[in-house]
Amino acid sequence: MKKAIMYGAGSIGRGFIGQLFSESGYEVSFIDVNETVIDRLNADGEYPIYITAGDHYEQRTVRGVRGINGRDEDAVAEAVAEADIMATAVGVNVLRHIAAPVAAGIRLRCARGIETPLNIIICENMLEADRYFSSLVRDCLSPREQTYFDRCVAAVEPSIGRMVPATPKELSERNPLAVCVEAYCELPVDRAAFKGEIPPIQGMIPFSPFDFYIRRKLFMHNMSHALTAYLGAGKGYTYIWEAAEDPAIKLIALRALTESSRALSAEYGVPLGELLEFSENLLSRFENRLLADTVERVGRDTARKLSENDRFVGAAKLCLRHGIEPANICAGLAAGLRFAPEGDEASCRVKAEVSEKGVAAVMQTLCGIGADSPLVGRVCAAWDRLERGIGMPELIRSLEIF
Repeated sequence: MKKAIMYGAGSIGRGFIGQLFSESGYEVSFIDVNETVIDRLNADGEYPIYITAGDHYEQRTVRGVRGINGRDEDAVAEAVAEADIMATAVGVNVLRHIAAPVAAGIRLRCARGIETPLNIIICENMLEADRYFSSLVRDCLSPREQTYFDRCVAAVEPSIGRMVPATPKELSERNPLAVCVEAYCELPVDRAAFKGEIPPIQGMIPFSPFDFYIRRKLFMHNMSHALTAYLGAGKGYTYIWEAAEDPAIKLIALRALTESSRALSAEYGVPLGELLEFSENLLSRFENRLLADTVERVGRDTARKLSENDRFVGAAKLCLRHGIEPANICAGLAAGLRFAPEGDEASCRVKAEVSEKGVAAVMQTLCGIGADSPLVGRVCAAWDRLERGIGMPELIRSLEIF
């Protein structure tokens, strides 16, 4: 049987990539330092997935799995040496800790003369995580082994769009391996990054140029998700599904997505209809009550999410490049400048800076947008309206003048 490694047995590992590997006919070895999870994987050889479906769950069982203790570096190296495909989902800060064990496995492959390529899908929340991890691993190898790495190993960038909520207590108490996921299960990956034949993985979509999928995730999914959170916070909602069901917020989110869709279509030549269909699907996914995602979690850390080239500013600048007015995207950015829940230090700092220096100054320092940009006036106007507490109908009408 073909062998796959899933480095990281957390929610994305078990709830997404591990499922795809298993359903594609691989024996899946999960590597993790959580001994409770590893022992249970080895004892059961399977685990349950609960797919959110309206007001209920649909249960599936992922079979043909085992666990490897991440502290057993010899076992990890042997698994890497025998793997046909591999993925990581350990968190960006942990990548540097797993580089040496992975390098040890590649060293074994080199010593054994294994010329079959090993493609590693790097499922981490970091742009160019594939290049980062490759450099970490190469630094652990000798010059001869680095040559082998360059010839036979590839780090592949994906776009992770599946939402994996916290598992309800009653399900995790029944089985600590249980994981809840939404039904959406597509895994776009960078076609050009693979070495050798691209393995047929269920749900995996190889695409080139992959920059399109990176921007689609950032400028559509991430942007509209955060916009929904920021406008939802302004109306006192706790959960994303509450904000997503609000007709006024939904309209602004849809219009913001339409702005991004038009810009991405113009930039990459992707049919506009496909992107508009993706937009409508996104908004319906946000309404999934069983995801139980909170406005606070989705919106937190505005210091990052409102920064230059991230979800709002990047999308707005792409719109301007193609002559598209990003009025609704700017409204989401403005709402983000007012978002500061207790305990969210980064967002509280941003809001305090806005109060002290003004919106235009923060747009320059945080968003990288100069005073001469047309975006400044749009964001300042929307922020002022929100600050004055105008109703959503009036905000919507104001966004139609641009």
